[in-house]
Amino acid sequence: MDLQKTKHRRQLRRRRHVRSKVVGKTERPRLTVFRSSKHIYAQLIDDLTGVTLASASSRAKDLSLKYGGNIKAAQVVGKKLAEVAKEKGISQAAFDRGHYRYHGRVKALADAAREGGLKF
Repeated sequence: MDLQKTKHRRQLRRRRHVRSKVVGKTERPRLTVFRSSKHIYAQLIDDLTGVTLASASSRAKDLSLKYGGNIKAAQVVGKKLAEVAKEKGISQAAFDRGHYRYHGRVKALADAAREGGLKF
């Protein structure tokens, strides 16, 4: 089988494994992370209504980052997301790392969101 197909199947399996345990509710939305090679994105999602409550990304103009694909950018995005969540009255979240391992940029984003006041 093609290497890319097996890699994609492993990712899907890992993502389903994580999502089977994590559910976002109105009082405790799901914090999802998407990581590309150049940027990182985070959202707070209420799964019961299917609505995105807050979001932040390294592509935002107000963050003024030179490069969005490093740990420094992930920390800035995590702090920004916590700030937006506080404005909307959200203090708790369920962390959904997707199929990414919990290290590097994903861990930096989660730690920065915790420092900003979000509780996982």
